Amino acid sequence: MNVLRVIASMNPSFGGPSQGIRNSIPEQLKEGIRNEVVTLDHAEEAFIKKDTFVMHAIGKSKGPWCYHADLLPWLKEHLPTYDYVIVHGLWLYPSYAVYKAIQYLKNTKQRIPKVFIMPHGMLDPYFIKTKGRKLKALRNNLYWKGIESKVVHAADAVLFTCEEELLLARKAYTPYKPQKEINTGYGIVAPPVYQETMQAAFLQHLSNPDLAKNYWLFLSRIHEKKGIDLLIKAYKQLAQETKASLPNLIIAGPGLDTDYAQNLKRDIDADARVKEHIYFTGMLQHDAKWGAFYGAQAFVLPSHQENFGISVAESLACGIPVLISDKVNIYREIEQAKAGIVAPDTIEGTLQLLRDWLELTAAQKESMKEHAKELFQTHFNARSVAHNWKKILTEMYTNNA
Repeated sequence: MNVLRVIASMNPSFGGPSQGIRNSIPEQLKEGIRNEVVTLDHAEEAFIKKDTFVMHAIGKSKGPWCYHADLLPWLKEHLPTYDYVIVHGLWLYPSYAVYKAIQYLKNTKQRIPKVFIMPHGMLDPYFIKTKGRKLKALRNNLYWKGIESKVVHAADAVLFTCEEELLLARKAYTPYKPQKEINTGYGIVAPPVYQETMQAAFLQHLSNPDLAKNYWLFLSRIHEKKGIDLLIKAYKQLAQETKASLPNLIIAGPGLDTDYAQNLKRDIDADARVKEHIYFTGMLQHDAKWGAFYGAQAFVLPSHQENFGISVAESLACGIPVLISDKVNIYREIEQAKAGIVAPDTIEGTLQLLRDWLELTAAQKESMKEHAKELFQTHFNARSVAHNWKKILTEMYTNNA
């Protein structure tokens, strides 16, 4: 099976889809699924050179639509050589270019691969309803009716990372009539076994090594959507109402140069009770990232919208319980497995997450850690997900041959 992944960028700082591709390709190869990627990045980018799979870096795209004039001609020439094409993400030129290329292949009676769209949460109603996005919501609605609905409806199937994402997509735009909806699941490669070098690498990112003795971990992009302001407000309120010392709060991830991040840091610095206990590390990678996960009491993500949450799965894989909002789309699996705590994406809900964790006994926390490991193995291990993908691709090819 030859698969082409199409994505606007493989830059890891842009979020989960690129990392999801990197996680899945090695495991899918073991199942006989050979993947290549075409991306609108410069071939000389450091993150492109590190990958071991075949990468076709067309060149840096232009503008917010991620346009590149060479992409469509490349697709017209090369698509017939693949069995499947998976488009990662919507609202950008790459998805439209695939649609146009397929129309060209039909008109010229060439071999046509099966085409899948993987929206990665981009059909979530959150992006229509949230405050501050009214103009973007109007733009997307017009774009949907004029272009993107054709892209989605022409695809052989739309692929979702979990059941919640599939259900939410039905509530966003009309008309919405995909040929097929498939919950493929989503997974990560099992993390490396803990080594002391991981903690050492993590400590290099801290101003004070004592911060790492006892802490809660947030690890994701520094962005309004992630609910970090809720987390900080809840932490401050908890510090005010309790006499016991709280775990420190380590906030890791790219985006420290944004106005949002700077406002958060100013708010922290203005409160003497917490400013020595909340620390921003910036983006953590490799050993430093795993050191942060393995050393945490719990992972916290009070996000307003989270399609899957690779960092949530990474935490589970390390045996670290997760304290998440009910807007993280895999929250049902977390609750059912008793691998963490779930609450609404509000200040009150986030405060409840932290309080509930503090009220657990040592035995209850250890039990939650075991459940976290078990949930990762049964639901989010890339090895088992790759096997599921093989079944899905085989059935699609057989049924539509």
